[in-house]
Amino acid sequence: MQKSSKTKILFAAIAGHTNAGKSSLLNALIGEKIASVSPKPQTTRTRITGIRNVEETQLVFTDTPGLHRAQTKLGSQMLKAAREAVSEIDCVIFMQDCTKPFGEQEQTMLDNLTQQGTPVLLIFNKIDLLKDKTALAPLLASAESRWHPAAIIPVSVTQHDGLDDLMQELLSRAAEGPHYFPEDMLTDQPERVLAAEMVREQLLYLMQDEVPHGIAVVTESFSEREDKDILNISVLIYCEKESHKRMIIGKKGAMLKRVGERARKELEQFFRIQVHLQTWVKVKEDWRNRDMMIEQFGLKFDQ
Repeated sequence: MQKSSKTKILFAAIAGHTNAGKSSLLNALIGEKIASVSPKPQTTRTRITGIRNVEETQLVFTDTPGLHRAQTKLGSQMLKAAREAVSEIDCVIFMQDCTKPFGEQEQTMLDNLTQQGTPVLLIFNKIDLLKDKTALAPLLASAESRWHPAAIIPVSVTQHDGLDDLMQELLSRAAEGPHYFPEDMLTDQPERVLAAEMVREQLLYLMQDEVPHGIAVVTESFSEREDKDILNISVLIYCEKESHKRMIIGKKGAMLKRVGERARKELEQFFRIQVHLQTWVKVKEDWRNRDMMIEQFGLKFDQ
């Protein structure tokens, strides 16, 4: 922890419904891709911390799993992670897709945050998708009337529209205090976890069915070769059925090869080193309802 009377610190949780753009926002605020992004819902399964330093101010962001109706033990763990992340922080960045109405769970969380007096920065994302921009005004007015958020900011994360306004709002809320992370640190996630998440993201992106939600990716080995500047990474892809395994591998291994090629490019861009990636697929039936498996895959949040 770096101590200085001149430094400032802010802890902010990013919350909201699945697929509202939380991970994309985190990546945009940090300036690097550290969280999985996918058009599929429930991409983020863990609490991912991202760090951004702006002069004397350190901003610490936590990207949470999206709010959704839990159908498995894993789903319940994801909801638990989301709820715990918004406690004991300085403010909550609440993401809402402006093209969709507030769901019951989003309303409940916003009601609770309002009652607790937690400052909420209500972000209406995807404004670039609105054909009629005048439709935004009643949404903002309704939210202001019900929750009285500390700020309401319309944005388009993909177009980087409104993000400067959000950053200025965050910087203005930072309080004097020590920096908790080194200046060059982007995330608290281990490199092995980031590697596994990059592989899982490509599975989510390339597969057009529901199989990916029954997939977990675990890094088996992660080491840099001594004789060459090459990073050797081996990951295990777990799925719940033999039929899912066949789909992941694909005809003559075509799908797994595409996943590996795309993931390797992402890994090389992030780690800035040549990567040799090996991928393997195993079946663990109904692992999302097995506590031991959830814990083994690093997705359990009970203390």
